[in-house]
Amino acid sequence: MTTRALVQAAALRMGPDVRRTPLLHAPLLDRIAGRRVLVKAESLQVTGSFKLRGAWAALSALPKGTGVLAYSSGNHAQGVAYAGACLGMPVVVVMPSDAPSVKIANTRAYGAEVVLYDRATEDRAEIGARIMAERGLVLVPPYDHPQVIAGQGTVGLEIAGQAKGLTADVLVCCGGGGLTSGIALALEGTGLRARPVEPLGFDDMARSLAAGRPLRNPALSGSVCDAILTPEPGALTFPILHRLAGPGLVVTDDQALTAMALAFTHLRLVLEPGGAVALAAALFADDLPETVIAVASGGNVDPAIFAKALAMA
Repeated sequence: MTTRALVQAAALRMGPDVRRTPLLHAPLLDRIAGRRVLVKAESLQVTGSFKLRGAWAALSALPKGTGVLAYSSGNHAQGVAYAGACLGMPVVVVMPSDAPSVKIANTRAYGAEVVLYDRATEDRAEIGARIMAERGLVLVPPYDHPQVIAGQGTVGLEIAGQAKGLTADVLVCCGGGGLTSGIALALEGTGLRARPVEPLGFDDMARSLAAGRPLRNPALSGSVCDAILTPEPGALTFPILHRLAGPGLVVTDDQALTAMALAFTHLRLVLEPGGAVALAAALFADDLPETVIAVASGGNVDPAIFAKALAMA
């Protein structure tokens, strides 16, 4: 089980290659939202997303030189690849062939071996199991892993320090729940409350929290927020969020794209759609407190999608 103590231990293992990201504020975003909006800019992390933290925590807890394997459509892939390069650990990443090209290219550039598969006709778990058996690799999953959750929780420790004395909802882009559950653990007892944010139609965590039990999404594709589309809440992440998180929030793809444009206009941040849903909720959702903190979780966006977002401004 991941605990706040495990999050704090992960923070101690974070080397200088993992950035402490800023908490930003733009008064014009406050006007749009009708509330005070602070933005935790994890898009400025070394690999362009928070995923480096969980990857670093997981790999640094393994014996030196251990080879690892990851499944990912991009951000986890880049985090594991970069952490492996820094820690001297070989990395293989199984990625869907239709993942954003920038994420595939960056994963290879960080030194990982990339194995592409067709998600319509091939089983990534079968491919990964074969490679792990052949090479003796250790699996590092993207969210449902105690050390990964602990590493993501270091975002919450930083927020707690940067927003000391504030009472606020901390809105978090949520797929399987690794980032949200880690932040929820880090914020326990601070006066700050984590809340997951998901795309419309892929709100398994919000629905699960409301129902008190894990529920699946009816589809696995169909949103521009590709980085946070997961089938169901994690077995480890859901109990944490059920105990600590506030109700989930849901935004549309258009709201996420608009948030991307506004983040660039007012904060000069480049966000990907899945990394902008928390800011979209901060700007457009109802029934939020006077102050919210939105975690801008990633900025690894294809140029065509970014251009589409900017056009919506």
